[in-house]
Amino acid sequence: MLTEDQLKEQIVEQLGAARTRSLALTDAVDEDDLVRQHSPLMSPLVWDLAHVGSQEELWLLRNASCAAPMHPEIDDLYDAFKTPRKDRPALPLLGPDETRRYISEVRSRVTDVIERAPLADPPSALLAQGFVFGMVVQHEQQHDETMLATHQLRAGAPVLQASVPDAPWAPYAAETLVEGGPFVMGTSTDPWALDNERPAHRVDVDPFWIDTVPVSNADFAAFVEQGGYERRGWWTATGWAHVREAGLVAPRFWHRDGTTWLRDRFGRTEVVPPDEPVQHVSWYEADAYARSVGKRLPTEAEWEKAAAWDPVAERSRRHPWGDAPPDSSRANLGQRHLQPARVGSYPDGASAYGVRQLLGDVWEWTATDFHGYPGFAVFPYREYSEAFFGSEYKVLRGGSWAVDPAACRTTFRNWDLPVRRQIFAGFRCARSVPGAAHV
Repeated sequence: MLTEDQLKEQIVEQLGAARTRSLALTDAVDEDDLVRQHSPLMSPLVWDLAHVGSQEELWLLRNASCAAPMHPEIDDLYDAFKTPRKDRPALPLLGPDETRRYISEVRSRVTDVIERAPLADPPSALLAQGFVFGMVVQHEQQHDETMLATHQLRAGAPVLQASVPDAPWAPYAAETLVEGGPFVMGTSTDPWALDNERPAHRVDVDPFWIDTVPVSNADFAAFVEQGGYERRGWWTATGWAHVREAGLVAPRFWHRDGTTWLRDRFGRTEVVPPDEPVQHVSWYEADAYARSVGKRLPTEAEWEKAAAWDPVAERSRRHPWGDAPPDSSRANLGQRHLQPARVGSYPDGASAYGVRQLLGDVWEWTATDFHGYPGFAVFPYREYSEAFFGSEYKVLRGGSWAVDPAACRTTFRNWDLPVRRQIFAGFRCARSVPGAAHV
C-alpha cells in the first residue's frame, strides 16, 4: 500500500506522462491536420485533445473538488454521447491554440487539487486510493490510442517515428493446454480497476487448448490465399453479409503488388512482415479464420484464465508474469514501437501456463459479447460501460502496442463493434478438449 505522498507522486507522474503523449501526437501535425476529419470513424485530433481536458475538468475539478465549471458553454461539444464522430467537424470546436490553453489551465488547477486531496482519509469513493485520478489517466491514455488510430488513417507524409521491436524471443509450442476448473475472474481489489472489471467472481471453465502466440500475418495471408474471403462456409451469416457489402479481401491497410502483400503503416508502404501478429482485422475476420483452421475464438473467461490464473498459488496475477509492472523485457506496450513484435517474443512475459504476448502487441478479439459481471454496479457513470452492454459489442482483451501500461492488466476489458478494423486488433485461437463440453 502506497503512502498518501507516494500515491500523489504516482498520480502526478501518470497524469504528466499521459499529457506528454497527447501533446506529442497532436504537435506532430500542422493545424490543418488537427482540425481535419481523416475518417468518418474518427474525430478530428483537436476534438480528442479538448475532450481529454473536458473530462479532466469534469471529474477532477467539478466532481472531486466541487469547482465551478470553467467553460460550461463547451460541455456539449466534447460530450462523446451528444454528437457522433462523423458529425463533430461541423461543431463550433475550439481551435488548436484555444484547446491547448484550455487543457493547460485545467491541468494547472488540477495540480492544486492533487496537493489538497485527502487521499489518506477520503470523503468519497471517487477519491479512495486516488481512483478518480487513475480513471482520468486511463481515459487520456485510451484517447491517445484513439489518436494513433487517426494517425494511421491519415493521408500524407509520415510524422511519427519509432524503432522496430528488437524483443527477446524463444521457440514455443503451437498450443498450450489450460486445465479445467474454477478460477477467480475480474477484481475487487485493484484500486484503479474500472467498473466493468468488477467484482471478482468465480468462473468454471472446461479444459481447452489456446494458441501460445497470436495469429501471424503469414498465417492470415495463407487464409487469404486459400480463398478465405470467398468461402461462405467459414463465415457467420452477418459476417458474410458484411464481407460482401464492404468488399473485404484482406486485412485493412493491406494491398497486393503482384504476389507480394504490402501494407500502409503511418504514411509508409512496406512489405507485410510475415512473423508479426496480424492486426487491423475485424471480429468477423478473426472468427472466420478460426473456423478455417478447425478452431474458434476463446471466450473471455478462457482468455483471462490463460492470462491471469496461477494454478499453483490459486490466485490471479495482475499481469501474466506476476504483479511486477510491465517493462521492455516482458511486453510491447506504451507506443515504444509503432508495430507489434514478432510472434514468440517476450518469453519472460508468459503467463503461468506459458502463453505469450497476452499483454501488448495486439488487442485480441474474444467470442464473448460485452456484459457486466454478476453483481456489476455502475461507477462512477453509466456511459463508461453499461451503455454498451449487449450483443452488439464484442470483448477484446490484452492491449496493443499502442496501450499504455496504466490502462493494461489481465482484468482490463475493451469492446468494439465486430466490423471495426481501424483499431490495433488481432486474435489467437482456441479449441475445446475432445470429450469436454464447451462453456
